[in-house]
Amino acid sequence: MATTSEKATHDSVIQHRDLSNWSGRRSRIAGESRLRFKLTLALLGLVSFIWFTRIDFRFWFLGSPSFKQIVRSELEHVQGSPTTISSADTRTVLECFQVAQPVLGPNGPISQSTVSNETKIAAEVSPNESCSVLLMDHVFGFSYGKPFVGNYTPPNCSFNRVIMNFTVVSEGRQFDRIALMYFGDTEIWRTSTAEPTQPPGIRWTFLKDTTEYLYFWKSPQKLIFDLGNLIDDKYTGSFNATLTATFFVADVEAGEAPADLIIPISTRKGVENGPSLFTLPVDNATNTIRLPRNVNRAVFSVSANGQASEEFWWSNVLQSDTLTFSETTGPLLGLSPFREVQVLIDGNIAGVQWPFPVIFTGGVVPSLHRPIVGLQAFDLSEHQIDISPWLHLLCDGAEHTFTIKVAGLNDISDSANATLTEAVNDSWYVTGKIFLWLDEDGSVTTGNGSTAEYLEPTVSLSHHVIQNATGFNETLVFNLVVERTISAKSTINSKNQTGERTWSQVLSYSNQAVVSNFGLNTVNNFTIVGVDSSTGPVNSYKAAYNYPLYCNQTYFRSPQGNLTISAHLVQGLEVQVEGNSIFPTGLEAFANVPPTRKTPYTTSHLKTHRDGTAFFFQTGDRKKSSGYGTTNQIFHFGGSSENPTVGAWGDVDELYFRNVTAANGTVVSDSERVGGIETYGFSRTNNHMEESFTLFAHIPDKARGPKSFIGKGADGNGMYRQPSVQVQISWNQPS
Repeated sequence: MATTSEKATHDSVIQHRDLSNWSGRRSRIAGESRLRFKLTLALLGLVSFIWFTRIDFRFWFLGSPSFKQIVRSELEHVQGSPTTISSADTRTVLECFQVAQPVLGPNGPISQSTVSNETKIAAEVSPNESCSVLLMDHVFGFSYGKPFVGNYTPPNCSFNRVIMNFTVVSEGRQFDRIALMYFGDTEIWRTSTAEPTQPPGIRWTFLKDTTEYLYFWKSPQKLIFDLGNLIDDKYTGSFNATLTATFFVADVEAGEAPADLIIPISTRKGVENGPSLFTLPVDNATNTIRLPRNVNRAVFSVSANGQASEEFWWSNVLQSDTLTFSETTGPLLGLSPFREVQVLIDGNIAGVQWPFPVIFTGGVVPSLHRPIVGLQAFDLSEHQIDISPWLHLLCDGAEHTFTIKVAGLNDISDSANATLTEAVNDSWYVTGKIFLWLDEDGSVTTGNGSTAEYLEPTVSLSHHVIQNATGFNETLVFNLVVERTISAKSTINSKNQTGERTWSQVLSYSNQAVVSNFGLNTVNNFTIVGVDSSTGPVNSYKAAYNYPLYCNQTYFRSPQGNLTISAHLVQGLEVQVEGNSIFPTGLEAFANVPPTRKTPYTTSHLKTHRDGTAFFFQTGDRKKSSGYGTTNQIFHFGGSSENPTVGAWGDVDELYFRNVTAANGTVVSDSERVGGIETYGFSRTNNHMEESFTLFAHIPDKARGPKSFIGKGADGNGMYRQPSVQVQISWNQPS
């Protein structure tokens, strides 16, 4: 994300504070608080005025060389050796994208970066017209409660691989929206939208490998695609979406055939042509299921993400601290910055997910995400939990309940300890499904000797408040550490597999947080580290993952109502997967690419880092908004025969690499390697400012404190299905 010079440009509004220095500065805070507060107000007001004036009277600055270097221009991908490009003066569609590893196509790996070249992508993905199916061509305008409903018929060709191409164009002003695709009652894919610009607008394409759902692709299905959107005189952007699927045969050793049966855990509203997601905490996310008796492997997949007041759960405060700034900025969102998604069988925990903190394209500061969207914004990942150790119970011919819950932490009764809650704030959107592999009809799976260990998480916390000279709470500092271990083991006897099955999870979480300046500034230094593993007589699986996040964000509303938001956001994602994952890992795309090692790859390695700074300004009448920002992302993907270990890269073959930087909506440098070979690289200079950069979805007037959600519209059931911007609205100056 931010380079050194770009970070220095924004030092006036972005304070990157090392948490380790706080203890030495606390003694000086009380005496300096009033003076610093006044200086901060004056500085933010000056920066807001300067930026607003520059946006409205750009011709004053067009002669400035320094300004020309940072304004936005259209993206051009130039393939070949690195070069320098000067952008044209005519605006073109802004190509938005998520950096991700290639997917396997009919002719080998297809890089997500080639989607800007429609001719090339069409040639690579659609070699045989009879094996390409148009699933959807639909405009999502005023679409709340109005999902697209269509019928899928399998193509008349052989296939063992399926990839989808999702392409969207949009223009105008609009919030980001979440979208879910279903086959009947079963969620197949979860994605979200980019925020559009004024004409000619934006476009993005994402390629999604969905081979794990061959069970559905082999037979006719009802396709339901739910993208709830609102259109009015201010929010004019609709989403024109096209979804196609390409079917082909690839000689790839997948390790294990896709599941024989997939059972949804959902609200099962497909028969009503409705979306089948649970909304927590309002719904009871429970299904009662009778499984076949001949199962030899079972894996539960859970899809969950926070929305509305839970979208930024990772920046919440401890429940006992929610009223710390009630006399200045108002109450904060609580139940801690920790969340646990739980999967229960017959009321007992089978496994958990400590969710990845997805930041959507309107999140924190909108200008962070043009045109490089946040990690997983276009492809929200699911989490798999092996429930095979329970097969001797689940294959007894009786009905069993499967439940999904989301828990936070409550420390209100004892400020030194915290316990898991039964529910969280509104809302979490969750679904699940059970992937089953079957033996021959008529066989019955049995077992014995099961043991399980599901201890409550170990929680360590500390927090204290620093007051200014007049007795007002100025700074809240808290540290939170959570650890948990889960394990299950049993002997399972099926017709084709007999032996011990195990499932285990070792998880740790930490968050160092500082809420300062009477609640206007928040710093979170957050990480989740986990290792999931399962073993069996035939199958094994291990995933090691790390989710670090640092966010320093500041909100201010002037007496005239002008709003400024600034932030420095650093986010990472590291995932290593070995064995029989139910989802593609990315290694499939390189199965026939000559490796540098002699043995086949057994472990995939994904490691990416995204660093950005951004600023947003909105006038008090909400008629004008603007922003600027810089983002850099470095992405590594490789293969090895190493044991998955967080933080260890070791003897890994590089299969894909990308390093891309965007400044003020323009990609200014981009380089890519596929299979160790450079495919393109370029840098550019900017000579033209596009009007569309000043167009962002406005922040409504009504909100509840600095961690409040902004309603973007609800369907007939009052369900919010879209991410929102955290924002401080009200301010009462201390006396």
